[in-house]
Amino acid sequence: MRRMTFKNKVAVITGGSQGIGKAIAEQFTALGAKVAIIDIQDNPYFVGDIADKTVLEKFAEKVIKDFGKVDFLINNAPPAMHGINDCTYEQFERALAVGVTAPFYLAKLFNGYFAEGASIINISSSRDRQSQPNTESYTAAKGGISALTHALAITLAGRVRVNSISPGWINTTETEISGVDATQQPAGRVGKPSDIAEMVMFLCSDKAGFITGENICIDGGMTKQMIYHGDFGWSYNEKK
Repeated sequence: MRRMTFKNKVAVITGGSQGIGKAIAEQFTALGAKVAIIDIQDNPYFVGDIADKTVLEKFAEKVIKDFGKVDFLINNAPPAMHGINDCTYEQFERALAVGVTAPFYLAKLFNGYFAEGASIINISSSRDRQSQPNTESYTAAKGGISALTHALAITLAGRVRVNSISPGWINTTETEISGVDATQQPAGRVGKPSDIAEMVMFLCSDKAGFITGENICIDGGMTKQMIYHGDFGWSYNEKK
């Protein structure tokens, strides 16, 4: 089988200095791509807050000046998680700015510079389809980016393929997660950043040339697992 290569390709990654974003950046680099990261944390390319419109414009201007094109745009930076009990208007607005507005605006800024065969990959979450209490800001942003994915896929049809990935529990720490946290997952373990990075590489490759507008959930099967009190050892602790 021909080895995958992204030699001379340009990959733009938001939130690329840690966790899933870092794993994606490392994979692109290993496959020969030139990587342009924007992150609020320290990184070798561009430090900035993607919730700020002016920052996004300066970042896009630098990418275009440095490379002249974009092959892959990976919208990975995560919004903050706040719930209805504690979330302010400003915090909710910021979560949407990071999770939905910035991905839209970067796609708009790079629209005239996407190379032939370009791809946008939006990192959503399995929370785009299920919730825990008091997660409204994060969940709304992830639901928004999943919907933005199919809208962009249709608008950019024939020029840019657009897909999203919805990770479940991904362990971004150095500590191994074992016991019931792992065994409750149908896959038998918690996910790793590389599980997501590998799917990003596939979706950006020619092998995925017939896939666009899709959301792929990578969660070890958790969203497919039906849970009812009293079945198969599961129990519900009712709030008092």
